[in-house]
Amino acid sequence: MRQQSSSLLFSLILFFLHCTKTSGQSPAAAPVMPPPTTPVKAPPTAPSQAPSAQVATSPGPVDVIKILQKAGHFTVFVRLMQATTEDTELNKELNKTNNGITIFAPSDSAFSNLKAGFLNALSDEDKTELVKFHVLPALISSSQFQTVSNPVRTQAGTGPRVTLNVTTTGNFVNITTGLTNTSISGTVYTDSQFAIYQIDKVLFPLDIFTPKPPAPAPAPELGKPRKAAPGVESPTAPKDISGALTPLILHNNALLLAVSCMVAAIFS
Repeated sequence: MRQQSSSLLFSLILFFLHCTKTSGQSPAAAPVMPPPTTPVKAPPTAPSQAPSAQVATSPGPVDVIKILQKAGHFTVFVRLMQATTEDTELNKELNKTNNGITIFAPSDSAFSNLKAGFLNALSDEDKTELVKFHVLPALISSSQFQTVSNPVRTQAGTGPRVTLNVTTTGNFVNITTGLTNTSISGTVYTDSQFAIYQIDKVLFPLDIFTPKPPAPAPAPELGKPRKAAPGVESPTAPKDISGALTPLILHNNALLLAVSCMVAAIFS
């Protein structure tokens, strides 16, 4: 009986110790979940102005302004062409010659991306050059851009300060000037002599928007003698005295001849 009591007491002590140890342990901490993150969206980019439907050809003389007005969203470029009278020159060339013309026409959104007062700050000469830089003196169809030779000549002239290059990747046509990088976004008009393509950036030539190199120093003038420094006598050529010496030589020769004769007479 006593042995059973001891066993029971020992079991109670073990149970008590086990409960005490378990209660002293802190419960396991719940895993900390990171706060939900909202994906950051990239700021929306300004969409380029969608090209309108291609303007159909019509009988009669070609009018560049009417074509651009009919296409829509070329208001600023139209005003710029009219202010520089380049539209008159183009219409004359298209209707009175067989020369081809290609125009890269910036849309109104292209001009709206420029700072306020940009065009007004340009001189009349720069405005004319800017328009001419968007005009090629040859017809280039959409399929010919892949074989065009760079740099492409524009009506602004040739040279490193009016360089324009065209490259293609598939049907994608890219245009670079050294300051502008853009692409053709649509065909506005095309016929057998004339084509207009829409671009969404204004083409900047280096000649207008970078400092011009200094003018070369004038070459020194040739043929004019330099002035002698003050106090320094300029060298003079020796005088010709041969004419004065001739009578003296003849006189001396006659004198020697006379003396010779006298000597000969004395000793003869």
